Amino acid sequence: MAMLLMSQASAQSMRKLPSITVKAANGKTVDIATLTNDGKPMVVFAWEITCQPCIAAFNAIAPQYKNWQEETGVKIVAISIDDNRSAARVFPMARSKGWGFDVYLDPNQAFKRAMNVPFCPYVYVLDSDGAIVWQKGGYTAGDENIIYEMVNKVAQGKTIE
Repeated sequence: MAMLLMSQASAQSMRKLPSITVKAANGKTVDIATLTNDGKPMVVFAWEITCQPCIAAFNAIAPQYKNWQEETGVKIVAISIDDNRSAARVFPMARSKGWGFDVYLDPNQAFKRAMNVPFCPYVYVLDSDGAIVWQKGGYTAGDENIIYEMVNKVAQGKTIE
């Protein structure tokens, strides 16, 4: 049983972002599998504009984001899985909130399906090689500290268990 759990953990840590095309704020399409952060950690969120825990998470992280970047080099990417009915409100909302994250649209929810996202927000921490090393669903006040702890470990080259 322990061997099976170790194998699953190893397989999980080797998982990368899928090759899915999303839309950037400038209207260009981007394959998320090509997103990188020059060997530094990256955090990827799946979110929706009607998701209050998503907004709470971003509002809690945004004031600290600049410090996180200076300390760890982290880049945060927020992939909206809003459908076509609400997608037009995503970029204006992100700008008005001043979150400072890279925001993308996935109105066909291909990212959600490929990553088996059961609910939002869903967060993934990627290491310097783009491998997903930690993930969590939902948001409770204070979770931003846990996310930062994971990012900091990755930035220091530590293994997340």
